[in-house]
Amino acid sequence: MKIGEVARRLGVTPQAIRFYEERGLLPAPDRADNDYREYGPEDFERLRLLVGLRQLDVPLDAAAPLAVLCVEGRCEDVSVGLREVIRDRRAEIARRRAELDHLDRKLQVLDENLLAGSKPEDAIALGEGERK
Repeated sequence: MKIGEVARRLGVTPQAIRFYEERGLLPAPDRADNDYREYGPEDFERLRLLVGLRQLDVPLDAAAPLAVLCVEGRCEDVSVGLREVIRDRRAEIARRRAELDHLDRKLQVLDENLLAGSKPEDAIALGEGERK
């Protein structure tokens, strides 16, 4: 399969695939006589796993080794490693969600103070939970 077809089937750009290759996350594919990249089933599967993990926001440095392990037939090792990554990502999401909830509360207070007639500079200076 040529890079364009692989990219189309995976929903990524050829540039993304080249990026993974340049970073050493994928072995260099075979080349046809015309020097076009030719991807085999193993290449495609590794890319499919890598792209899928990245779509789940798994960091590249964690996604690449997991994709390699599964293609090598060591999916049980992937399950263990992936569960660890999932725990880390979910903890990060919870942290970010808490930060966004805090920001939303502050914005709500600001909006309420502005609606009540506070000057913007006064409303912004008020702490969270303070209403004028």
